Amino acid sequence: MNPAMMTAGPAPLVQEETDVTGQTAGADRARCPYLVVRDPDAVRDVLHRPTDFSPANALIAVTPLAGPALRVLQRVRFALPPVLASNDTDTHAGIRKVVAGFFTPATVAAMVPRIRELAREAAQNTADQLHSSGQVELVQTVAAFTPAVVMLELLGLPVRDLADLKSWGLDSMELFWGWPDEARQLELARSAADFYVWLRKLVAESLTAPGRNLFKSLAEHGLTRPEICSLGYFLLIAGQETTTQLISTTLFRLLEGSAPVSWKNAASESGSQTMVRHVLATESSVPTWRRVAAYDTNLAGDPIPAGAEILLELSGNHITAPAAPGSSSIPAQAAGHGQSTGYGLVFGSGIHRCLGAKLAELEAAIVVQEVATALTAIQLRGDEPEWIRLLSFQAPRTIPVMNGVR
Repeated sequence: MNPAMMTAGPAPLVQEETDVTGQTAGADRARCPYLVVRDPDAVRDVLHRPTDFSPANALIAVTPLAGPALRVLQRVRFALPPVLASNDTDTHAGIRKVVAGFFTPATVAAMVPRIRELAREAAQNTADQLHSSGQVELVQTVAAFTPAVVMLELLGLPVRDLADLKSWGLDSMELFWGWPDEARQLELARSAADFYVWLRKLVAESLTAPGRNLFKSLAEHGLTRPEICSLGYFLLIAGQETTTQLISTTLFRLLEGSAPVSWKNAASESGSQTMVRHVLATESSVPTWRRVAAYDTNLAGDPIPAGAEILLELSGNHITAPAAPGSSSIPAQAAGHGQSTGYGLVFGSGIHRCLGAKLAELEAAIVVQEVATALTAIQLRGDEPEWIRLLSFQAPRTIPVMNGVR
């Protein structure tokens, strides 16, 4: 097989029964069931051939939902018809154009003062808390809420229920991109149902609200309410939670000391930008994305059968990182030192490239700069934190710090 494509080493996806060495694997050593594409040129080729490699599987649950979880979702008429990220029809271009109107370069640039205001306030509040107690947790205090506020304001939506929105987002990520057992699925499905009910009410309210907002614009374009809810469901997650995760990983790597930028230098605009781009290239919050072969086709000289599930590596991560022979998993800390797939692909490419790419990079750099400026002398507290480790999302779940000398 061409080296541009390979199956991943052992990882916690119980699907196939042989590992990369060809030996029989137990349930705890099952490998990634997808055809993994990690060569940048091949990844770009897939992304630029949406007719051959459809995005239709991009938002399908990695772990099929069991009956109890499905019934919870059915009771609230939960429905996610393909609209944007998973839309492979000719309606995609028009819908994307509507959404793109809320992420123009001028619109994003106009948000910079607001982003800095929110980031500076969060950083100063965190510094005050650190001064009074001697310790603080950075994900919740500086990384979590600024992206959520910015996203809602940018889309013309009311800023409210932020704690719930953050919780719903993480739960939905795990439900659709994780490996929850049936009991955990049920918990996550209840959360997803609550989110969907909240979202449906927000859509209904937005359609008659004064002024311009995304949901009203989508309705004017001709989308139905279930279609608007489907787009909103993932946009309100991806549009802010992935930025929170990017900020979190950047801060953690800076404090851990493995970064090419020092904590002191991260307090400068150029230093924070350099560090964010380093994390994007080596360990982004969205390290992989899925495609499915729509027809019998080929890639890098190899035949690809119709229906083949493909996992594109966008940056270094724990799922597709090569495992040493005989190893059962990739250590969590190894993800930050993996091979860079290329900064230019981390937000995708082609007609499905992330519309919020510039906003996410800008937000992360500003938050990191303000935190490094306000908290000049801190160090990590405790052992390696727990990480969010999903098929297509990764970040430290918490970053506990204390006063220290840097």
